[in-house]
Amino acid sequence: MPAYDLAGRLVVGVASSALFDLRESDAVFREQGEEAYRAYQEENRDTTLRPGVAFAFIRRLLSLNDLGEPGDPLVEVIILSRNDPDTGLRVMRSIQTHGLPISRAVFMQGRSPYTFMPALNMSLFLSANGDDVREAVAAGLPAGHVLGAPCPDDLADRELRIAFDFDGVLASDAAEQVYQSGGLEEFRAHEARNAATPHDPGPLRDFLAGVNRIQRREEERRRSDPGYALRVHVSIVTARNAPAHERAVNSLKKWGVAVNGAFFLGGIDKGAVMRVLDPHIFFDDQVTHLQSTSRTTPSVHIPFGRINET
Repeated sequence: MPAYDLAGRLVVGVASSALFDLRESDAVFREQGEEAYRAYQEENRDTTLRPGVAFAFIRRLLSLNDLGEPGDPLVEVIILSRNDPDTGLRVMRSIQTHGLPISRAVFMQGRSPYTFMPALNMSLFLSANGDDVREAVAAGLPAGHVLGAPCPDDLADRELRIAFDFDGVLASDAAEQVYQSGGLEEFRAHEARNAATPHDPGPLRDFLAGVNRIQRREEERRRSDPGYALRVHVSIVTARNAPAHERAVNSLKKWGVAVNGAFFLGGIDKGAVMRVLDPHIFFDDQVTHLQSTSRTTPSVHIPFGRINET
């Protein structure tokens, strides 16, 4: 078999705990132990797992491969699992039943799989295992912890809407550190003084760059087919407001990435905005924000920066 090159593709790793609703399986593991869990998965091997928090996001992301050439997908999703290959069979069968074009997987029998992210060219790893995610981020890898219960998904909706917080997600947390140490007014003054100086990139800047590559492919499709409706829409939803908004916009431009919408909320509850924006996934570095958004929106905690060093 010829080598399959992942360079140039948007590669996302997803744990079975993020892709599917494993609350029932996890309860068996916690209450009865590993052997009972293995027996439970064997008995239910042909019982299809229900969609989890990241399912709609992953399904839509993979659907964008119709923009590429046959056999040369723009997006590759790889399962990174703590299951062993035997208990992982239920996951792979559920993937097939749901019609997801995922054929590659890593099963690690209880060990953390995130260490394989660089080898697999991944710009994002999603998991419901908070310890795995924290270890990955501490190692400088772009990982997120999915929160909340699965949200209803409109199968007739072909769009993919992605929302990001800015500081500690797309950008480093340097400005957040100024806010934590000096307060709001010092933060605003600092950002105004440095408006023309781009921030250092944060953990998900490269993932956004990969999404932008797909958006450019969509623009190419629309030029050849004026009736084509753009499917991917990206927003930033941040507690920044004027004058701190300017440095955020300039940073995106200097990094060579772009968003379609920007919400500079200045402390307004993000959850209220998410209910209208209705993204299929939202990334934020602060759990306090996600406690509100995760009630109605698939939400992901990025445990990056000093605020998460607890």
